[in-house]
Amino acid sequence: MNPSVGVVIPTRGDRPGPLRAALEGVLGQNPAQVAVVSDGGDPIDVAEQIADVVAATRGRVRVLPNRLSPGLPGARNTGIAALTTDLIAFCDDDDLWLPGKLPAQIAALGDAEFASCAIEVEYGSRVVPRTAGRSEVTVADLVRSRMMMVHSSTFLFRRGALWVDESAPGGQNEDWDLALRAARRQPIVHVDRPLVRVRWGGSQYVTRWADRIAGLEWMLARHPELAADPTGAARVYGQLAFHHAALGRRREAGRWALRAFSARRGELRAPIALAVATGLVSAHAVLAALNTRGHGI
Repeated sequence: MNPSVGVVIPTRGDRPGPLRAALEGVLGQNPAQVAVVSDGGDPIDVAEQIADVVAATRGRVRVLPNRLSPGLPGARNTGIAALTTDLIAFCDDDDLWLPGKLPAQIAALGDAEFASCAIEVEYGSRVVPRTAGRSEVTVADLVRSRMMMVHSSTFLFRRGALWVDESAPGGQNEDWDLALRAARRQPIVHVDRPLVRVRWGGSQYVTRWADRIAGLEWMLARHPELAADPTGAARVYGQLAFHHAALGRRREAGRWALRAFSARRGELRAPIALAVATGLVSAHAVLAALNTRGHGI
């Protein structure tokens, strides 16, 4: 018998169209339970937005308020606590599960604890596949590269094995932290087919520069291996340089860019950060150019 699956969909309640599409994509794969968790919005309003969909599921979908710390980590944990299934899956309210996502991951999971899958990145009119080129993801992989295809909307894991860390500042990097902690227990099973569409462009989450800085510093403190690996360190230092540059902090941007160059001379984020710091290009223009290609900074 297949294990039962419960899905957590966190939402702010201000994106009824994408939320409905996300919920319908999830329900199309017949999970046993779904917890739609309203974080910051009125759960009654959220329930009204999707009332017809919820009614048709005969109790499989519940709309709940975030009962834990405000923000994405608390909303995810509220959903995990509300579900009684064997497995837990996440889907963000602006993403879309593609047909076959759950069956493929359940078949691949076997006796493992945690699974992910490849994604499609939708930005504007472009859809770019992002694959990993492997069937498992290790701690070393996640240290060298964030591996954006190991995205929260692809996560499927055994209930009780892991919880989201609610101390993540501004909810930043809580998914990367969760994946690293999962991979420490055993390699993540990865289905390297694009089975989730991740929609970029509708959120200001990635341009909350101060939160991005705090989130990276939090990761460096929690995961010392990030600073120990030259490639991983250079990437994080380059990101810190870029975010400081976006805030107009030229001295801090220069300091982190120097650290990035020292860790790995070929780290491209460092010169990009310096170009932003000196006003040659805007941070938003850089992100738009990268996002169009299915990449982030």
